[in-house]
Order: sequence, then structure tokens, then C-alpha cells
Amino acid sequence: KITVVISILALSATIFAQSAAADSADLTRLLNEFLAGAGRNDAVVHDRFWAEDLIYTRGAGQRVGKADIMKGVREAPAPKPDDPKTVYTAEDVRIQQYGSTAVVAFRLVGTTDSGGGKLSVSKFFNTGTFIKRKGKWQAVAWQATKIPGAEDDSRKQVAETEAAYQRAILASDTKTLESIVHPSYIWTHTTGQQDNREKMLGELTSGKLKYSKLETNSIVVNVYGDTAIVRGTSPRQRARDATATEDPKPFTVFYTLTLVNFGGTWRIVAMHTSHT
Repeated sequence: KITVVISILALSATIFAQSAAADSADLTRLLNEFLAGAGRNDAVVHDRFWAEDLIYTRGAGQRVGKADIMKGVREAPAPKPDDPKTVYTAEDVRIQQYGSTAVVAFRLVGTTDSGGGKLSVSKFFNTGTFIKRKGKWQAVAWQATKIPGAEDDSRKQVAETEAAYQRAILASDTKTLESIVHPSYIWTHTTGQQDNREKMLGELTSGKLKYSKLETNSIVVNVYGDTAIVRGTSPRQRARDATATEDPKPFTVFYTLTLVNFGGTWRIVAMHTSHT
């Protein structure tokens, strides 16, 4: 009898182990499918992954539900061919199962390609709680915590973005500016005039805003978490327009740029210039 009991227990343990292994494989596959879909903002993938009673705590401290996530996914504008593209992958995946409940913890890596060989990487610790209902695993709780990047890396990325911005202004390269200047961008001039992104891009396209010279020096970069301030001096000269009889005089401005890290990509949200 004891032998029979031991055999039954051993068989039960084997079946449980096989079931757990199968569930672990299902959860891993589900996670990878979700990350691939998240990179292309796939509403079907999101709907499959999140449970209706989801509680999601974002890295920025916001708490949302599935309805909020689905609304954001469905209302997102269609991506343009030149928009930055982000690929999400999972590292150090750990799965702990408790019957029909499982905890999936991993390191999320978001790699954003902004074009021109420029890549930026953001990392988060993510922990998801999954419930298996009617044979289907779905996430009912999620916690994301951003992993701070090395300050030197952030300073380098900010400096590269600032340099690209200045080159694009000089070259009237609106395509590049659209990718690094945030839609909320405001340029405050010495006169107190404020121009938004649309006005700046429009004037560069029309030639109303055109520089024949634009240099920068004495640049100082300070990073404060997901916000950065760049200060510098810029000798510059406007290009002659059709009504001018001579080249405009060169001048120098002090400038301050404010940048914010949006999901691993630094974008310029404000600029202030003052003549010396």
C-alpha cells in the first residue's frame, strides 16, 4: 500500500511539473508576442494580453486600467514612415506559478531607432500578475519601474540631440526637426515673441527663417532624471532675403534648451534665446 501511495504521489508530482512547464512556456510565448505587438501599437495584441479588471501602475506613478490603455492605443495617430521605431524585448525573465496564478518579472528593454543610425535605449523592471481563466492567461496587475540610465550616457544623448537640432535649423531640415522637437515645443525670443513648432517649421520651409551662419560654443549640459537643460552661446547670421540690399549683420545669442526623455528618446520641448 505504501508503494502504491508513493507511486501516486510521484505521478502527481510529475504531472504537476509537466503542467507548470507547459504554463511557463505559454506565459513566455504570450509575453514575447505582446512585446512584438506593443512595438507596432497592435490593439488586438493589447486586448488579448490585458484582463478587463487590470490595474496598471506606470513608471511615472500613474494608475490606469485596460480601458485607458485601449483608448490610448486606438486613438494613437497612424505612424509615419519616418517616425522613430521602438522594438521591445525582455531580459532576465522569471516566472513563479501558484496554481492558476503566476507572477512574471523581467527587465524590459526598449530600443528606439530615430533614423540616421541614432539609437536610444530605455530599461524598466516590469512585474505582471497573471490569472488563468477558462484556459487563457491574462495580466490582472502590472507594475513598471524605470531603471535610471548612466548619467554620462544621458548627457551624451542630450548633447547629440542638441547638436542635431542646431544643424537642422541651419539646413532648414524640417524632417529631422519633426523627429526631435516635441509637439508642445515653444521658442521664446528676446522680444518676448513665442513661436510653436508648427510656426517654426513653416517659416523654415518657406524661407522666412533662414540662417547663413549658425555656430554654438560654451555648451553646458545638465541632466536631472528625465529632464535636461542645455545652455550655450550661438554666433549666427540671418540669410539675406529677396528685399534686402545687403547681408544682415551677424549677432550672438545666449540660448537655453529644455529636453525631456520620452520613453528613451530625448526631445526638445522649449528654447529661449536672448541677444547679447
